[in-house]
Amino acid sequence: MKRKAEKQQAAVPVSAFAARKARQQQAQIATTPKNEPAAQPAVEPPSKRLRRSLEADESTEMNIPETRGPRTRSSTKQDALLPTEKVKSRKGKATGKEQEESQAQVQETRDDSEEEEESEDNAAEGVDEMTEDEIASVAGDADGYESPAETPAELQNFPLSKSRINKKDIVYADADTLCVRIKEKMNLVLLGQYDLWVKRGVVSVMGAKLHPSSRVYRVYAPSTHSLPVIKCVAGVNGEAEVEIKSCNSGLSRLRDVSPLYQRIWNGQNTAADKVTLKGASKDSRRTFSVLYTSADDSLKRHLRPLHLDKKWSASMKALSSRQGKLRVLVCGPKASGKSTFSRYLLNHLLSSDPGFEDGYINTDGVAFLDLDPGQPEFTPMGQVSLAYLRAPFFGPPFTHPSVDKPRDGHIVRAHHIGSTSPKEDPDHYALATMDLLSQYRSLLARYPQCPLVVNYPGWIFGQGLEVATWLIQCLGLSDVVYMSEKGPSEVVDPLSSAAKQAHVPMTILPSQPTDFVSRSSAQLRSMQIQSYFHLSHPLDLGNPLWQGEPLSRTRPLAVDYSGSKQGILGIMVMGSQISPDLLREVLEGAIVGVTAVESPNAIMGASSAQGPSDEGEGNDFDAEDVDMDTDGQATNGTSASLTDNGVVRTKEGLPYLFVGSGSCTPLDPKASNCLGLALIRSVNVASQKLELFTPIPSTRLQDAIEQGHQLVLVRGQLDHPNWAISEEYHAARAAERHYQESIAEVKQRGDSKKIDQTKHNQTLAMLRERIRRASNVPYMTVVEDNSRRQREAAARREKSLWKLRKKAYPASESETDW
Repeated sequence: MKRKAEKQQAAVPVSAFAARKARQQQAQIATTPKNEPAAQPAVEPPSKRLRRSLEADESTEMNIPETRGPRTRSSTKQDALLPTEKVKSRKGKATGKEQEESQAQVQETRDDSEEEEESEDNAAEGVDEMTEDEIASVAGDADGYESPAETPAELQNFPLSKSRINKKDIVYADADTLCVRIKEKMNLVLLGQYDLWVKRGVVSVMGAKLHPSSRVYRVYAPSTHSLPVIKCVAGVNGEAEVEIKSCNSGLSRLRDVSPLYQRIWNGQNTAADKVTLKGASKDSRRTFSVLYTSADDSLKRHLRPLHLDKKWSASMKALSSRQGKLRVLVCGPKASGKSTFSRYLLNHLLSSDPGFEDGYINTDGVAFLDLDPGQPEFTPMGQVSLAYLRAPFFGPPFTHPSVDKPRDGHIVRAHHIGSTSPKEDPDHYALATMDLLSQYRSLLARYPQCPLVVNYPGWIFGQGLEVATWLIQCLGLSDVVYMSEKGPSEVVDPLSSAAKQAHVPMTILPSQPTDFVSRSSAQLRSMQIQSYFHLSHPLDLGNPLWQGEPLSRTRPLAVDYSGSKQGILGIMVMGSQISPDLLREVLEGAIVGVTAVESPNAIMGASSAQGPSDEGEGNDFDAEDVDMDTDGQATNGTSASLTDNGVVRTKEGLPYLFVGSGSCTPLDPKASNCLGLALIRSVNVASQKLELFTPIPSTRLQDAIEQGHQLVLVRGQLDHPNWAISEEYHAARAAERHYQESIAEVKQRGDSKKIDQTKHNQTLAMLRERIRRASNVPYMTVVEDNSRRQREAAARREKSLWKLRKKAYPASESETDW
C-alpha cells in the first residue's frame, strides 16, 4: 500500500527549482542506454534562500497586566515556523526515485502554504513575510540556520586562510592571547570576537590598512557575514607581527535571550587553536578561532571569507586619490553589496598613512551620510543620519548600532523616518536629506578636508529613481558608484544622464551578492535593534558593552506625560490616522523615536490646529472624527480635548500631537533632531507616566533639555519588537540549560555526593516554574507538541492576530546547541 505522502505528491505545489531539477533527472534517465549505468544527476549549488528562525516575524505586542483587555490592531503579521524532519544525506548519490520519495516525506510535513521557495526577486530582497495561516518550513532548516546536509561536500570545505600557523610563526601564546607572524601576501581568517594589535609591518582588514601603533582595534567576525581577512601588506623582513587577544564585550550573551544570536560565534577549538594552546589548560577556549578551511568549523556552518573584486579595489584606490574633495554616492539594487562597499571605502579612507596613498594623511575624519533607513550602518532602523567618524569599524551593523565615542566618532544629526523604506513619505525623506547635507556643509567649516560617503538604499526603481537622480544633480558630488553591471538599463540610463548633466563621473561595478545567507534582512534588523537596546557605552571603557538580561528584568525609565513635571511635549503617529481613543493601545509595546524639537516651527501645521479663530475658521481635523466647540471640548462622544500647539488630550491624558489632515505631519527636519529610539513598556494612567526603555545616554537627554529643546515621541511603522516578547522565555530556558550543564559537569568529575538532592530538586522546580510563567504571557503561545495535528489544533484555537507560536520541544537544536 502506498504511503499517504506518495498519494498526495501530485497535488502538492513545488518550487520552480525543484521542478527543473526533476525534469533534468527524468531526461537523463530517459537518454541513458540500457547497457550503461544510469548517469548521476548534476548537482547544482543551492540557490540563495531565506533562512528562517523563531524570531522571523512574530507578535506585535509587549507583555501587559492580565487585568487589561484585548488590544485593537489595524494589521499584524506573524510567522510560525515549526520544525520538520531533516533529510539525511546518504553515502554516495541517491537515485531519482529515492530523491522523489525524500521530497514526498518532506512535503508531508508541510501545511497548506505557498511554495517552498519564494521567487528570486524576493530572495534577493531578503523578504520573508507570511500571514498567520501560512505555516511553512524548509527541510533541514527548521531553526533558520544552514543545514550541512543540503550543501555539497565540495562547497563545505572552502579555503579560508592561506597561512598555516607553525611553531616558528608563534611569538607567544596563552589561554587568551595569540601573537603570530604573517608573511607578505599571506592572510589569516578568524571567527569570533577579538582585539587586534599590529606590532610590526602593515596589515589590511576590511579595507583598512593598519600600521604599527599602540591602538588596539576591536574586530567582530560572526558567521552571519563573510569573515574578515587579516592580510599582510608589508612587513619587516617580509613578515608582519600581530597580537590577537580574546575580548568580553557581552555581545555573545544575547544568545540567551534570542535564538538569532545562537551559533554565530566560534565553536570548539580548531586544529590551529590546539597548536597555539599547548601548555594551557584543557578547557581553555578563546573568543576567537583560527580557521584554515570552512570544514574546520565544529558547527559545520557555511563560512566564506570576503575577497574584494579587483574592480572594487581599483575603484577604492581611485576614489581615495581625491582625498578631501571626495563626495561619492553609492547606489544600486538590493543585495548588490552597497553597504559592504561603503563600509570598506570608509575604512580605507580612515586608515591612510604617510608612505601610502601619495602621502595623504587623513586628519579631518570622514562624514558618512546614511540614507538607508532599512539597514543603516551606525543607527537603528527607521533613521537617516550623518555620522562623523575618525576610526575604522570592523564588524556588521549589529556590532555598532550606535556611535557615541569622541575618539571613534559620533552622530552629528539624525532624523526619524518612521519606516524601513523612504517610499512611505518621499517628501519628508527629501527634506531630511537636504538638512543632513546642510549639516555636512557646516562640518566642512571645522574640517575642510573631510570627504563624504553617501549610502543610498536599494529603492532604485520608480519614485526611488527620481529621488536618486535628484540627489545626483543637487548634492554637488564628485563621483557616483552604481553596484551592478547587469543594469537594468531603465535605471542605469537615467542615472548616467543625470551624472553627465552634473559633470560627475559614474562608475559601474559588479555586485558581490552572498550566495548563502543564514539570516534574512528582517532578522538582521531584529538583531540590530535588539543589540541597540542592550548596548551601553561606559565612560571609562573604550569599547561598548552589551547586557544579557531581558528588558523585562531591567528598570524602566518613568516619564511624566502630564502635569507640572511633564517631560514630553507630545506624541505623534506617522503613516496612518489613529483615533485619540486608540492612542494608548498603539503606544504600548511599540518602538518610538525620541526627537528633540529645537523650535516651535518644527511642528508643521500646528498653527492651523489651534481651534477656531476669531474669524470663525475651523481646524484641520476631520469633522467626522473630532468636532471641537468654542471651549475646545469634543462634542461627538470622544473624550479628547484640544490644547495649545495642536495637542489633543486623550481620555488617559496623553498629549496627542495631531496636526495636518488625517494623520500627523512629520516634524520639520530643519528644527528637529532624533536622539534615538525608545520602547514603551506601558502607560500608567494612575500616575500619568510612561514607562519606557531607551539606551539613549542620560547626558544627551539632559543636554537637549538644557538647550531648551522639547521632546516628542514619534510612533512610526517600524517592525514590531517581537524579540522583546520572548526574551524572558528564552532567558528562562537558558538558565535551566546552564544549571543542568553545571550539574552534569559535577557528575562527570565524580563529585555526585556533593550534590544536595533536595536543594537540587527545589532549584530545578523553581527554574521550570520560571519557564512556565514566561511561556504563559499574552500574545505568545509556546507549542510543546510539534506534530501536524497539534499545529492545526493550535491554529484553530488561536485565531487572534497577535498570537505567536514558539517552538519548544526536547532535544531542540536551537535550545541545546550553540
